[in-house]
Amino acid sequence: MEDSKNSFDRRKFIRSSALVGAFLGLPGAAAFGKSDVDRALEKMSEKRPSYGKSVIGLKTEPIEQVNVAFIGVGNRGSSHVKHMAALHPKAKITAICDIRDEYAQKSVDFAKEMGQNPKKYSGTEEAWKDMVKRDDIDLVIISTPWEDHVPMCVYAMQQGKHAAVEVPAAYTVEDCWKLVDTAEETQRNCMMLENVCYGNEELTLLQMVDQGYFGTLTHGEAAYIHDLRHSMFSKTGYYNQWRIRHHVKYDGNLYPMHGLAPVAQYMDINRGDRFNHLVSMSSLEANLSEYAKTIEPDNEFYKHTDFKHGDMNMTLIKTAKGRTIMVQHDVASPRVYSRINAISGTKAYHEGYPSRLSVNGKHDWLTEAEHAEVFEKYKHPIWNRLKDEIAKHGGHGGMDFVLLYRLIDGFNQGRALDMDVYDAADWSVVTPLSGISIQKGNAPVKFPDFTRGNWKEERALGIMENV
Repeated sequence: MEDSKNSFDRRKFIRSSALVGAFLGLPGAAAFGKSDVDRALEKMSEKRPSYGKSVIGLKTEPIEQVNVAFIGVGNRGSSHVKHMAALHPKAKITAICDIRDEYAQKSVDFAKEMGQNPKKYSGTEEAWKDMVKRDDIDLVIISTPWEDHVPMCVYAMQQGKHAAVEVPAAYTVEDCWKLVDTAEETQRNCMMLENVCYGNEELTLLQMVDQGYFGTLTHGEAAYIHDLRHSMFSKTGYYNQWRIRHHVKYDGNLYPMHGLAPVAQYMDINRGDRFNHLVSMSSLEANLSEYAKTIEPDNEFYKHTDFKHGDMNMTLIKTAKGRTIMVQHDVASPRVYSRINAISGTKAYHEGYPSRLSVNGKHDWLTEAEHAEVFEKYKHPIWNRLKDEIAKHGGHGGMDFVLLYRLIDGFNQGRALDMDVYDAADWSVVTPLSGISIQKGNAPVKFPDFTRGNWKEERALGIMENV
């Protein structure tokens, strides 16, 4: 019996070490032992040599018309094509690629209806490389399954293009470093397309924080709570059902950015403060296993029960200045959509879904009229300036259009983009670090310093000074 127990513990340890190695992005992680993993974890928080200079505040020569290429034009990518077409002549759609010819053709046909004539690439897994090698491309927008994001971004930057990638930018520690190192080496932008940072509520709160409405910030709460069971199990919802496959392999916060990114901006992360360490744990898994019993029998995941990801992941982050952030992830429960979007300071507190404000220790929320007055006073000017375009083009309430407008306008004006590769790495690395924390028994795990110490420099967000 003792030998059997030791054998079980050994298998459990090997499996845990392999998962930690996978989150770190170690080659051949399954063969790594405890000492290898521990050494890799210790090195993770050490300062790494740079292959180029910092890209904080990176500016390019103004580009009057930005030539844009797209990799991946499924549900998300096709919406980017539509918003980019609305930005003509500030931007021009030069080329479109999707492994599925019918998807690529559909977006090409739309672009032609809008008066543009992009070249189509499709049919093979390497078609995107042929497209990216073109000389008439300034920016590549990547909206593909998560595991393709880093190789596509890296290749694009190595070919002299700027990259804008859907969330998450990466999901291993080493891949986050690859993005940072390549951006610094090539002096090219690599921005994660975090649309929530451009929401009306989020930009209004950013204005309120900037003008001292909340006082000294101490705590934030963020989440991605979104019942995705139907679309994850659907054979047509995600290409090759890629999203649910991550729930089979990993536990941790698989999608922290939508809730976390705005809170990070409220707290000046990488602009005077930084994420220092986190602790993570997950609940048991039940919802996906039970839902799997209700789908069609010819579905690959029919009656599947071996999901590693718990229904609710809870991750706590501590910043260098001592602030705390709670980040939740739950895409399996029958809960109402929420990103929480809470920010707490010495003078006021905000909580989203629905948006509510508490001021100066009052025991009640501000009335609807009082809340509206505050939000109108602090409304970000870009939402007033673009209100007609936002109403016309929309996209998650307008945030999608504002995101791409700001991206293209940054290149048009030759100014630094609102978000950079360090933001992309810090917001994305929560996924592997939370997984490591869970595998290490909910242990604290330190964040790498992707800025190599430059986070200490206080600087304003571009959206707050160049509008």
